[in-house]
Amino acid sequence: MSPQLILVIILALIFEFLNGMRDSSNIVATMISSRAFRPQVALGMTAVAEFFGPFLFGVTVAKTIGSDVVDSHLLTLEALIACLMGAVIWNLITWFFGIPSSSSHALIGGLVGAVFVSVGLNVIKVQGLYKVLIALFVSPLIGFVIGFIVLRVIYFLSKHATPRINDLFKNGQFFTAIGLAFSHGTNDAQKTMGIITLSLIIGGQLSDFDIPFWVILLSASTMALGTALAAGD
Repeated sequence: MSPQLILVIILALIFEFLNGMRDSSNIVATMISSRAFRPQVALGMTAVAEFFGPFLFGVTVAKTIGSDVVDSHLLTLEALIACLMGAVIWNLITWFFGIPSSSSHALIGGLVGAVFVSVGLNVIKVQGLYKVLIALFVSPLIGFVIGFIVLRVIYFLSKHATPRINDLFKNGQFFTAIGLAFSHGTNDAQKTMGIITLSLIIGGQLSDFDIPFWVILLSASTMALGTALAAGD
């Protein structure tokens, strides 16, 4: 492997670690604030679920990031280095100032920006980029609508319940948190897998976009480690 390829992999894993460390707070916040689980237990459960997410639900998102957004034949490792450095720096800035921010937005923005400057717009696959951007903007709206409906249903079903129903809600957070952690590991870990696999193609280590097992294992492990160590954050 060339030094540039090794640097891309290292930066991608740093990004993945920060992703797990920062975004885990979204998953465990309600469990900890409601005292359903101690912080270490909540983060430990989340880390385990995030690790197994890509293995249980596949790597479709990684293929979208790595092969559907930009043309790998015209991309350079230097552009990927700039992309990852921008995403890592932005994650550190938002983490330091306590600003809620999406690591996915940072990575996609860094990728498109670096590609635009280094190679030009002709490398960007517009249809693939549209798919990613639509998902990024529509997801919060869908979450709002579903959350609103589910909460109204819960209020309706529990309006005559005794205070003991709070124990049900408290214990039920285990299942909601595990579900969120699975989805986070499945989705966000795959973005790093896509970038690493893309760099392997550019570096001549792979002939087509087929994600090696070691890339999946390393990315999932790094995210889980970042989540587990967030207890000291």
